[in-house]
Amino acid sequence: MAELSESHAEQRTNKLFTFSNFLSVLRILLVAPFIYFFERDEKVIAFIIVLLAISTDWFDGRVARWTNTVSDMGKILDPLADKLCGALMAMYFSWRGDVPIWFMVFLVTRDVTIFLGGVYAKHTRGIITTALPAGKWAVGFLALMFVALVFPNPPFDAVLLKDTCMWIAAVLLFVSFAQYTIRFVNILQGKYVVNL
Repeated sequence: MAELSESHAEQRTNKLFTFSNFLSVLRILLVAPFIYFFERDEKVIAFIIVLLAISTDWFDGRVARWTNTVSDMGKILDPLADKLCGALMAMYFSWRGDVPIWFMVFLVTRDVTIFLGGVYAKHTRGIITTALPAGKWAVGFLALMFVALVFPNPPFDAVLLKDTCMWIAAVLLFVSFAQYTIRFVNILQGKYVVNL
């Protein structure tokens, strides 16, 4: 009976089509309609889409735990969705001149490097790397930066908030990249490191 229960639990956690995974994919798909409405100066709708995307980031992992559907695919999709959304939004706002090119290049280069390192670790060591706290905080400040950029008629200094969040995110992105690099080296040396 115990073996049957464990097998059943394993089946559930290996499902590809779960609501939490859907939320991660939805986060990526929301970028296109956001750009469409923002370019049409429909800033309220664009702002709502940004808030919806941010909410999917908050809910996907929690939904997976609440419904007992934590999966390897989910552990890959969640950070991948964060990276794709962040990169696409940064490229879009860099194209508009709202975000410096250096920041966009740094963000994209970092995320591509971390993603490729994660793929290598999975295929050579069978290890799925998870997000580190500094990386999660960086994503949070990135989200705040985008909120400041799209907030319709802000009652605050949007440029100051955007710049502040961007620099904090840049520092956290650099710190987390250093931590990911250390962890990757440890994985290559045969060590399994969950947290630094």
